Amino acid sequence: MVNDRPDRPDRPDRPVTSEAPVPPPSFAESVPSGRAALSALPGLFAEEGRVRAFAAVALGAGGAAQVAAAAGLSVRDASAALRRLREQGVVTSGDGGELVVAHDRFRELAREARSTVPATGDPAAEDDRAGMIVRTFVKDGRLVRLPARWTRKKVVLRHIAEQTFVPGAEYPERTVDEKLRAWCDEGDVDHVTLRRHLVDLGHLRRSGGTYWRPARSDRAGTA
Repeated sequence: MVNDRPDRPDRPDRPVTSEAPVPPPSFAESVPSGRAALSALPGLFAEEGRVRAFAAVALGAGGAAQVAAAAGLSVRDASAALRRLREQGVVTSGDGGELVVAHDRFRELAREARSTVPATGDPAAEDDRAGMIVRTFVKDGRLVRLPARWTRKKVVLRHIAEQTFVPGAEYPERTVDEKLRAWCDEGDVDHVTLRRHLVDLGHLRRSGGTYWRPARSDRAGTA
């Protein structure tokens, strides 16, 4: 083929295409939901660049260049981080097209997290859980140690109270100490600390030097 355009070099024939700007991707259909969204969230913020980009948006950076400057990232890295944040729905576009934190998204994830908490109220399940906790911290009738978690500590203390004191019976302080000292033999907790916990939780009531276990302890709690 003869080139009739001397101002342009010869080139192989190829179809002429019209390149239009690529529209920004729509993330509405790809944003994960439910438990998938909850499980993806820790991984999303495990990368420092995304955390810095998110913080920049939260502080008012409205575009990729502003985010890059505020977060100390290159524009390329900032754009990549923002893309992932938008994919997960935690960053979105405001009314004026600026980047904003998707607060509604976090409220949605919070509701989902609450809905995944196992329901309580099954007496058999609660008894099994309490029994497992007691077996962990009580060995051969001796208190090995008190749990660090307060909910578990209450379970162990309730067990000790129920196994040691008869509801309604009165005990002088010396008898209470003797009974509690048996639980503390070779353990990490002394009987005075144990007695104080039982009184604080309402497992034991005290008047003068006399103690008694009420028929029902309102503050006993469960695990």
